[in-house]
Amino acid sequence: MKILLIEDDRDASTYLVKAFRESGIAADHAADGDTGFHMASENTYDVLVIDRMLPKRDGLSIVSELRRLGNETPVLILSALGQVDDRVTGLRAGGDDYLPKPYAFSELHARVEVLARRKVGTRESETSYRVGDLELDRLSHEVRRGGRDITLQPREFRLLEYLMRNAGQVVTRTMLLEHVWDYHFDPQTNVIDVHISRLRSKIEKDFDQPLLRTVRGAGYMIKADS
Repeated sequence: MKILLIEDDRDASTYLVKAFRESGIAADHAADGDTGFHMASENTYDVLVIDRMLPKRDGLSIVSELRRLGNETPVLILSALGQVDDRVTGLRAGGDDYLPKPYAFSELHARVEVLARRKVGTRESETSYRVGDLELDRLSHEVRRGGRDITLQPREFRLLEYLMRNAGQVVTRTMLLEHVWDYHFDPQTNVIDVHISRLRSKIEKDFDQPLLRTVRGAGYMIKADS
């Protein structure tokens, strides 16, 4: 799981990032609203944890603008404003949950986990994925494109499954290392490039439309032309 914490309190953010990482959750941090909005817009996260009162851009305006742009990443709003009206305002702005300060980290952690499960639950429970004429069956481990069977090695299948689960979104190298190779560090090898190249040749050879795209400086995306 990877989250973004947008919090201007230096002590609180340092503690939270450390606590999340120790619990196995990758956490990025932004100290102001403008930086946080940019990071949330340009990267893929499982959950956004956003303080309501921020410099440069307040938390509710971040949530509202992300929703307007079609970003549906679950949002947990943190705030010292804990009255019922305050919570309602936060939820109506597009937040999925609202946690008043002060709070216990154990509760924050639990709420983040719930929001993350809510995001991926639908896609992960699916037994098959389809992108254009490419189909992947998770139960039978079969892959077809245009009705033609494609044979993949186990790691190639896992790589394709992860890409198709996140179809239309940029998947970073870090995400691939964590979710496909179970690495939580960069091994400083070209293992991803090699597997992407092999996978691309198998799912695109003899087909007119490319599906697997390299997004320069960001990662990879699988998407069919509309």
